[in-house]
Amino acid sequence: MGNMSYCRFENTARDLQDCLEAIENNEMTDMSDYEVHGLGCLLDTCKEIVANRHEIVRAIEKHNEEQEKLEQEYENR
Repeated sequence: MGNMSYCRFENTARDLQDCLEAIENNEMTDMSDYEVHGLGCLLDTCKEIVANRHEIVRAIEKHNEEQEKLEQEYENR
């Protein structure tokens, strides 16, 4: 089942961290064909994410700016 949109990035980041730890610990032996395929897909997807890093940074910055504005409005009440 896919991640719900409201927690997609949070859940996926946690899963990616788990995958990274497995890679760093050299836990890539005795993989099934499905896992090898998944590892290749993971690498391809990570490359695409890096290629879109500027859009990601902009989205984070925009969110942070909006949060700051809301906090300032709340404090000024």
